Amino acid sequence: MQLSDEQNLLRDSIARFVDDEYEFSRRQKIVAVEPGFSRAHWRRMAELGWLGATLPESHGGLGGGAAEMAIVMEQFGRRLVTSPYLVSVVMSGTALAEAGDEAQKSRWLPAIAEGRIVAFAEGEAPARHDPAFVETAARRDGAGYVLDGAKHLVPFASEAEAFLVSARTGGAQAQSAGISLFLVPAKSPGVSLKPYRTHDGARAADLVLAGVRLGGDTRVGVEGEAFGAIELALDHAAAAMCVEASGAMWAVHDQTLAYMKLRSQFGQTLGSFQALQHRIVDVYIKCQLAQSMAWDAVAALDSADPTDRARRVSAAKAHLAGAAMAVGKEGIQLHGGIAMTDDLAIGHYFKRLAAIAHTYGDGEYHMERFRRLSGLGGNTG
Repeated sequence: MQLSDEQNLLRDSIARFVDDEYEFSRRQKIVAVEPGFSRAHWRRMAELGWLGATLPESHGGLGGGAAEMAIVMEQFGRRLVTSPYLVSVVMSGTALAEAGDEAQKSRWLPAIAEGRIVAFAEGEAPARHDPAFVETAARRDGAGYVLDGAKHLVPFASEAEAFLVSARTGGAQAQSAGISLFLVPAKSPGVSLKPYRTHDGARAADLVLAGVRLGGDTRVGVEGEAFGAIELALDHAAAAMCVEASGAMWAVHDQTLAYMKLRSQFGQTLGSFQALQHRIVDVYIKCQLAQSMAWDAVAALDSADPTDRARRVSAAKAHLAGAAMAVGKEGIQLHGGIAMTDDLAIGHYFKRLAAIAHTYGDGEYHMERFRRLSGLGGNTG
């Protein structure tokens, strides 16, 4: 994708920031303590306009689109930046802009641009990535609703001011019809969290909803018809993770190549051995292809055809899941035993790439989805 002058400036400014602030030892200090990201950096990102870059100008944003989101995520991937950007800006911002009424957009989109966190909470533990699998129930209570259920693996939930929660108001357990979205204030009676650290050092929590009473104005969109907005948010998340993975893969390549030029074995640098040269060239090719696939997924987010969008996003995520793991493993192997220590960045890149490969749909899920949307069969709902 050809970037405009303004987009190049955005990319360069983010690159300078993360290079300065997320040098590996600094990054490790940030993720070692709660809340697992830098609140000061998050405020700075809001001040610089990055959090509002993709949000509509009419609601406090800068009016950008998928390309601006990808620029942010790719640079975050290069330096392993941890933040609520994906769950709040990309996912909740997308769903609210798509399905929210004017009052909800006017209240929450500017708040997201200012750095207040709205965590998107749709996944449930037995679902295996299927957004139609919703057991969380929302029953009518006068003019409002009562929610009961649980959501699994909500990133940075402990920092959220509100949650955007999918709940079933009708239909059967695995049907896309009958699913609604609700804005749930984090301090609502009946809301509780079970927080934990994730494999890659970030923070998440299971969200438990026990008799949570909400007003009718907290429902986002038409009752029972939220599945389209949920899929749109998940496609944005999957595409965002693809470009983040691309950035991290390039970092693995660059760091491994630099190591091969310095590390000596039998009186020669590793880079002088032809067999190892072939392997790092293969990593380079995988990075190039992954970057192309990731940016095609980003371009697909602007498609007027939801099927075309979903098919291309799933093609990219299915490919990136495998490529990210392959590049991460090769980086580990070419570094040798030192790569297994926590003191070297390469192992942390591998952990993040592994997390990306299995978040918001793993390779198997997205391959089946791609086959089904392409008319080639497949049984993923």
